[in-house]
Amino acid sequence: MAKKFPLHPRHPERICWGCDKYCAADDLGCGNGSGRTQHPAELLGDDWYTYGDWGLELDEGHPQADTPPS
Repeated sequence: MAKKFPLHPRHPERICWGCDKYCAADDLGCGNGSGRTQHPAELLGDDWYTYGDWGLELDEGHPQADTPPS
């Protein structure tokens, strides 16, 4: 099962968001040899998830955690 994707991580610049590993930006483990993938909030702003179909299951009563997974 995939990890829940955080809507508003505290420091998105510290993590690569390209796969479910969520590696540190300076220790990429997927082996693609390129730079890190940015979080959508870095590219589109804090309301990024309100536009388009991201395939996220949002719990309206329980907002997702604001911290990246460990």
